[in-house]
Amino acid sequence: MKSVLIVEDEQAIARVLAAYLKKAEFEVYLAGDGPTALTVFDSVNPSIVLLDVLLPEMDGWDLLRIIREKSTCPVIMLTALDDISDRLNGLNAGADDYMSKPFVPEEVVARVNAVLRRNPHWTSGGEDRRSFGNLVIDLAAKQVLLNGAEVALTPRDLSLLLFLSEHPNRTFTRDHLIEQVWGLDYEGSDRAVDLSIKRLRQALSHWTTETGEIRTLRGMGYQFWIAN
Repeated sequence: MKSVLIVEDEQAIARVLAAYLKKAEFEVYLAGDGPTALTVFDSVNPSIVLLDVLLPEMDGWDLLRIIREKSTCPVIMLTALDDISDRLNGLNAGADDYMSKPFVPEEVVARVNAVLRRNPHWTSGGEDRRSFGNLVIDLAAKQVLLNGAEVALTPRDLSLLLFLSEHPNRTFTRDHLIEQVWGLDYEGSDRAVDLSIKRLRQALSHWTTETGEIRTLRGMGYQFWIAN
């Protein structure tokens, strides 16, 4: 059964979201502050997290960073802040989506389902492994290894890397990547592609560039380049 952790200190909002998500057949867990949310997160391993930014004791940005250090669980930020810098802050920190208050509960449920369709929980196993020097990508297990150690990536960044690696030396525009990785129902800016590429390059900074790299072709797009 799909499960969702709602991290929201405004009880009225939390109760409404919980009611709609239960109706959509989600198992719902609630937390009103950061420390409680981390305890619940570790114990239930939710399918997705709805995370408010303005929380007592620990704000949503700090909580998101802690979650990203331990998990690729999808996270949707919920906030009254609607400035573009806040949206970029969330996406750059590893959020999978961003919704501004006030919002319609039905849309939240739709966004949750859309994110889960794009970012299913990864499972281990499979034999389809590809090696690019010191970088190993296991397409079946949805796992990335660099120098033998697993690389922690957000679900969206992992999906982007998997897609690019399945089409080496091909160039894709932002729009094409949005369609293939983010999905046709994505309504955000194509700036999200640039931020995802930036995070991937940081995560793969020790990948030997003589073997391959994620390249930017000015005016054309991005490619997963590997040496022939």
